[in-house]
Amino acid sequence: MTPQLQSQAKHNGGAGGDVSAWRDSARIVLQPIAAPSILGLFGFAGATFMVAAHQAEWFGNAQSPVFLFPFAAMFGGLAQFLAGMWAYRARDGVATAAHGTWGSFWLAYGILWLLVATGDITLPPGGKFVELGYWFLVLAAITTSIAIASAGESVGIFAVLSTLAAGSAFTAIGFLTTGTTWEQVGGWVFIASAAMAWYVATAMLVAAAWGRVVLPLGKLKKEANVPGRELTYPIEFERGEPGVKQGQ
Repeated sequence: MTPQLQSQAKHNGGAGGDVSAWRDSARIVLQPIAAPSILGLFGFAGATFMVAAHQAEWFGNAQSPVFLFPFAAMFGGLAQFLAGMWAYRARDGVATAAHGTWGSFWLAYGILWLLVATGDITLPPGGKFVELGYWFLVLAAITTSIAIASAGESVGIFAVLSTLAAGSAFTAIGFLTTGTTWEQVGGWVFIASAAMAWYVATAMLVAAAWGRVVLPLGKLKKEANVPGRELTYPIEFERGEPGVKQGQ
């Protein structure tokens, strides 16, 4: 066993680091895939920024969502939902929940505005949209749960999800009370979440392309935030399943 493998085996095998039984007799099946959250976070960042910038009144008018929804549905919806499904194979529960939940929402957002554009439904007058407000309450609650779980592995993902949950809560208040100020506040918080998602995705992408840490990844492990460190091993003994790497 190489020194690198010995170090990893000791890390995962306990104080003794005795993994000889695994190494000598276990059948190892590898299914390598790129980190799904690279696509998921970029899709989320793009769609969230564009919609949130309009919500914060940086640009546009009441008709702007009609022009935004095709891109939000594909970029933030389909791409992110697919990333959530691929996260199953990466055995990453946090990414599966986050991308699956928000990818589904962006797809539904696109369908909603498609129906508005075709005249099949009419939005409530006066800015009060109780039904959508309650959906944002649901999103705030679910995203808070995912954020709490993510705190066990990544400060960067926790920052993305915690601000996302807060933005959902502010937006919900706005839709439930016709409070345009709350909607604007929610838009600003969403923009902050999108910016952090862009950074985390960029750090993951560059690390994957260069084979080492270039930008701090925001994970709890110190080595994940030290430029130049290598984070992958030929074979990993992770949580009792030799050869199977958990997470991204």
